[in-house]
Amino acid sequence: MTAGKRARLERIGTDDTYVIIPMDHGITMGAVKGLKDIEATIDAVTSGGADAVLTQRGIAGRVHPNKNDAGYITHLNGSTTIGPDEQDKRTTGTVEDAIRAGADAVSFHINVGSQYEPEQIEELSELTTEASQYGLPVLAMAYARGPDIDSENEDYNQSVGHAVRLAEELGADIVKTGYTGSAETFQHVVESTSLPVVIAGGSKGTDEDTVRMVRGTMDAGASGVSMGRSIFQHDEPEKIARAVSAVVHDDATTEEALREAGLAVEA
Repeated sequence: MTAGKRARLERIGTDDTYVIIPMDHGITMGAVKGLKDIEATIDAVTSGGADAVLTQRGIAGRVHPNKNDAGYITHLNGSTTIGPDEQDKRTTGTVEDAIRAGADAVSFHINVGSQYEPEQIEELSELTTEASQYGLPVLAMAYARGPDIDSENEDYNQSVGHAVRLAEELGADIVKTGYTGSAETFQHVVESTSLPVVIAGGSKGTDEDTVRMVRGTMDAGASGVSMGRSIFQHDEPEKIARAVSAVVHDDATTEEALREAGLAVEA
């Protein structure tokens, strides 16, 4: 690993653990709650301990003045919920675009198992090659999604493990994927790659659900989270970011993290 890549990885994490808040959902879902005043949301989550925020490059000018010295990741593909197929992610920028936007890293989404997998494999491979020339880390968002994949099946973690291994094989530096429901099943996913593994958050649940999932992730040996809506759509994004950060960075229990953040602990 080059000195530049190592330095940039340190900008988006803390001691090789990561609390990343993706807010690229504006291209996917529109200006949903938490994204209209994205400046205030970015200030809140980074004040709460997030290591980095992630957006499409067009939002970069709204990110930098409000991120409190946190890292910045530019996402380089996307799709919309109102388009013909949300899994058909199309390229939205280049490595040079990301550098001009002030990015410390780039990210790319791939749906392993979908009909778009072949093109997305090629695109991710090309991206990691280009990014390596600049010492720019690549976060691969590698999900197991497709007609033959059912997240309710007992062997779902095998498919997720395949997805994260694919990301490593293609040259990524960090891999994000979906949680498989328990520390026991997610351990296989973590063991499937030597890369740092971070989990997605999905739609917002209760505070305890969110933090307990993060605790299970870390117990499985993962390296953190890349959680969007669970954080930026929270009524108090700074507090939930602080709770998640306490688990990832300080090894807090679920209850400790919620209390320290000033969030209610269910009886």
